[in-house]
Amino acid sequence: MTGRFAFAALPFGFCLLVVGTAPAAPPVVGGPTIVTAHLGTSTSATTEPAANGACAEGMVEVEGEYCAEVLQVCAKWAGKDGEKRDRCAEYRKSARCVGGPAFVSKKHFCIDKFEFPNRPGEKPVVAVNFEEARDQCKAVGKRLCGSEEWTVACEGPQHLPYPTGFSRDTNACNMDRPYIEPNNSAFVNPKTRDAELARVDQRDPSGAREACVSPHGVFDMAGNVDEWVVNEHGSARKAPYDSGLKGGYWGPVRNRCRPMTTDHNRTHFGYQIGFRCCSDPK
Repeated sequence: MTGRFAFAALPFGFCLLVVGTAPAAPPVVGGPTIVTAHLGTSTSATTEPAANGACAEGMVEVEGEYCAEVLQVCAKWAGKDGEKRDRCAEYRKSARCVGGPAFVSKKHFCIDKFEFPNRPGEKPVVAVNFEEARDQCKAVGKRLCGSEEWTVACEGPQHLPYPTGFSRDTNACNMDRPYIEPNNSAFVNPKTRDAELARVDQRDPSGAREACVSPHGVFDMAGNVDEWVVNEHGSARKAPYDSGLKGGYWGPVRNRCRPMTTDHNRTHFGYQIGFRCCSDPK
């Protein structure tokens, strides 16, 4: 994926991240191809029974405010000498909403604790496009998460850059693993797709890293697999698309709460792309 970010030099070596950027991840394939086979889990599921609270079993109720403009200052970049400046190793221990009340909206929703199929100890589904992800959430009585909802669930009330805090913790979350060059020809061929997926796959089972949890109790929102979301300000016909990707995957990409990739249409799919579901509270 083509990432977009901007920064401005600040005193003492700090850099100011401009919000609304997109996490960089390598492209695999796009266009009208529809995937019918998925790696790692069965996509068949039934509607989850309602829990005693406002959300179904296996979901977390989240109520909070989304801020459209958040100030997050990177103090130290990751990677060799930080030359690429796309992965921040350490942020200043503060973040704040800027822009005033017009930039803030209240959110109240339910979100799956884990990536689909929302089963701890099971690897999440990958190689699904936006439309398939949307349909599979609908099949279990849910919907795809809105990008703003997803961000609130990841950042928590402190507007954290990472779900685990202000530092990039590669031990806590499944990210920054060595990049394996995918073979696109093998991936698009149904006869060789599963073998190619297995070759490049570096997913963890859902919940395997107990420390990779957001302030709201949602797991694996940084790394593991990219997650489809609905970009509320996007278009179905042209970029920025309404089919957004959040969280990054296991490779060396940004993996933060706030960025979103918006340059892939609804039929795009990749070896690292999955999703999770949301719903309205009962």
